[in-house]
Amino acid sequence: MEDLITQAEAAKLRGSTIPAINELVRRGRLRSVERYGKTLVFRSDVLAYEPSKGGRPSKAEAPAKVSKKKAGKKKGSKR
Repeated sequence: MEDLITQAEAAKLRGSTIPAINELVRRGRLRSVERYGKTLVFRSDVLAYEPSKGGRPSKAEAPAKVSKKKAGKKKGSKR
């Protein structure tokens, strides 16, 4: 076969859960194929997968903000 394993085998391999593997498949992080009514994933993809840091970036990593002046009517002016 083509290095295909079940989601349960992938979960054991990663020390994870089946729903977590299913979510990675759903999000396109792991390639999958349907065979015989089961979703199979590529062992090489499971072994190579490295989760992203995730979450909100820290202030040191965040890009600098660009100041924008509010457009509109000035105080005290009549239009």
